This record gives sequence, structure tokens and C-alpha cells, in this order.
Amino acid sequence: MDSPPLCLYVNGDPDVLNVPQLAIVGSRNATAGGRSTAREFAEHLASRGLTITSGLAVGVDAAAHQGALDGGGFTVAVTATGPDRVYPPRHRSLAHAIAADGAVVTEFPCGTPPRAGHFPRRNRIISGLAAGTLVVEASPRSGSLITARLALEQGREVFAIPGSIHNPLARGCHRLIRDGSAKLVEQADEILEELTGRLQLPREPATGTGNGTEPQQLQLDPEHEAVLNALGYDPVPLETVLQRTGLTPDVVSSILLLLELSGRITAMPGGRYARAGRDR
Repeated sequence: MDSPPLCLYVNGDPDVLNVPQLAIVGSRNATAGGRSTAREFAEHLASRGLTITSGLAVGVDAAAHQGALDGGGFTVAVTATGPDRVYPPRHRSLAHAIAADGAVVTEFPCGTPPRAGHFPRRNRIISGLAAGTLVVEASPRSGSLITARLALEQGREVFAIPGSIHNPLARGCHRLIRDGSAKLVEQADEILEELTGRLQLPREPATGTGNGTEPQQLQLDPEHEAVLNALGYDPVPLETVLQRTGLTPDVVSSILLLLELSGRITAMPGGRYARAGRDR
């Protein structure tokens, strides 16, 4: 799909389209860890001068847009509807926030509703605007892999974040890495190292934002540490935590609640628990 759009409709500041961009894409059904990773990468990279481009969808897209806004940077949303519509409707406030400090872009005229065939066309604009595309979570049949393929065809860089072998949403990323289509990245600064040499980034590095470096670990008491160590990044049931720690159910349940409230772990369906994307 190499046909360029006849024109682009822009809500917001069209000059933002001239700032170096990185596309961040991924699953609409992203895990809590995937959304957290997308948001943290976007926040750090936006604070370093990259405009974050995505598709305004639920899941990874929305997390990336929000992360860029949180980082005080610019973000571009490329949509599959006319400029007078927001899809999904729940992202109306997010779209307005993006337009206030960035741009909402579409090739479709006013009145155009969302249609299945519009989303692949949107994807070629996402990849085309950006110097590179980062895939956070994607199933083997994800539309994000279409964006990655288009980026490669357009001569852009492609990056992918690896995940658990038990996470079906990591398989698309693993395939990109395995066949050499994408470069494996674990930290946002690895993307900057790849792109900075050929891009003029307008901002000085920010300090203490995003996940460019490993976060400082806060001290936990021994029982809290034991429960956290009993959890991996794959969801595990309460019974497994009890077996691994030797603590009583009441104690473990209380600690799990406190760890969840502090953002260190995520409660999953079926009474399972997993570490959040990065321990805070």
C-alpha cells in the first residue's frame, strides 16, 4: 500500500508534524504491563524531544498518547475517521488534549465514519510520519504488525519490546525480532541511540523521567519483599504465592492489596497476580 494521501486534515498545530516522530503501536487488548510500558516509553521519549505518534485506539495507542502528554511533549493521533469524529468515542477528551498540544490527523473528509478498511490506510500514515515504529505488544495477527511492515517498506526503523513466552500478545513482537524485522529494545534510551544520530531533537535531555534508566527501588519489609519475589511478570494464582512464601492466606492477601495499591503489582482476572510493567 504505497498510495500517498491526497491531503491531510489537521486538528491542532500542523507544525508539530515537522518535529521528529516515533510511532508507538500495539494491541487494543494490551495487558496492564503493556500499557504501562507504552506510557513510560512515550513519556521519556517525549521529554527528550520526540513527538509520539499513534492511532488513538484503546490499549497501547491511548497509553502512548497519554505518556507523551505526561512528559510535556507533543503527540500526533492519526485517525480512521473524518476530522469531525472521534473513534472510539470514549477518547473524545484525549483527542481534545492531543489537539491542544499536538495534532489529530486524518486523510478522510468530514462526516467519514470508522470503517474496517480505513484502519490499514491509517497505519501507513502513522509509519510514514515517523522515523521509526515501536511495537509494544502484538498478537501474530495484530494490525500493529501491518504498521511494522509498512514502516520497513518505507525505509523506517522498527523496534519491538520482548515479553513473556506465556503472553500471547508478545508473540508478534517475538516474531519481528526473530526474523530480523525489528531491533529488540528494553529501555527507551536504546531507541534514542539509534535515532539521534540522524535526527535533530529540539530538547535537552530531561532528568528523572520515563524509563531511560532503571528506577531506584524502594525498600520493602521482608514479608512484602517475599511476596513480590514470589510473583513474576506472568500471572500466578494466590495458591502459588502461598506455596512460594510459606505465609498465611490472611497475611498474603493483605500484602497483595498493599502492593496493588502502590502500583507494584496488578490484579488479573481469575484471582491471579503479576508484577506491574516495572517495579516502582
